[in-house]
Amino acid sequence: MNFLYKLYQFFIFLPTWLVATILAALFTIIGCVLGNAHFWGYYPGKVWSWLTCRMLLLPIRIEGRENIDKHRSYVFVANHQGPMDIFLIYGFLGRNFKWMMKVALRRIPLVGYACDRARHIFVDKSGPKKIQETIERGRSTLQGGTSLVVFPEGSRTFTGHMGLFRKGAFQLADDLQLPVVPITIDGSFDVLPRMAGFNFVKYHPMRLVIHKPIEPQGQGVDDIKAVMKKSYDDIMSALPEKYQGYVENKDQ
Repeated sequence: MNFLYKLYQFFIFLPTWLVATILAALFTIIGCVLGNAHFWGYYPGKVWSWLTCRMLLLPIRIEGRENIDKHRSYVFVANHQGPMDIFLIYGFLGRNFKWMMKVALRRIPLVGYACDRARHIFVDKSGPKKIQETIERGRSTLQGGTSLVVFPEGSRTFTGHMGLFRKGAFQLADDLQLPVVPITIDGSFDVLPRMAGFNFVKYHPMRLVIHKPIEPQGQGVDDIKAVMKKSYDDIMSALPEKYQGYVENKDQ
């Protein structure tokens, strides 16, 4: 069965996915140039991500969608298990949002330009000035009523365990007094772990757990630290036992 699944991925899924990726990027670019970036910057990517998971025949379970209000803006923070995190959140979160992503992703042919036109936020860590510019772009986006999705670890895990959280997303939420929603991603690491070179997807269920929003109780450094800890603990609580506990990530 595993051999047949690999054949399916190589001869059917991969060519179809490449065409779908190009079409999604083109629809995003053209739609954002001619129309509304709020709509076209989200829905082509959502459909592309949903199709990716469905074409891979992966079981998906979503928990806690009732915890979020479609009329509110949030800062969503999630653990980063692997490449499949993108498809799981984009395809199944059910909320229009912008990504906060590494500036290196802008260099991906076509897709990087589509992300730029969609007004996703690229994180530039090349210096204090660039970091501040990133924060300002995030602040501007959230003030427009849009939600934001961030991987506060900043890097994918090598082990399936969580690393440290960086404070950027929590700083934004604190500045604008927006609720933070922790999201646990479970199973993505088992489907496609981090490693060099091409690797086949493994058949394994994936689960997205949307925790209750953490409402702002005050403002300042102490409040940021409290929300970071609460978010970390909530995300950790829904991980299976084999991925419980902090493990150092050398990329951090």
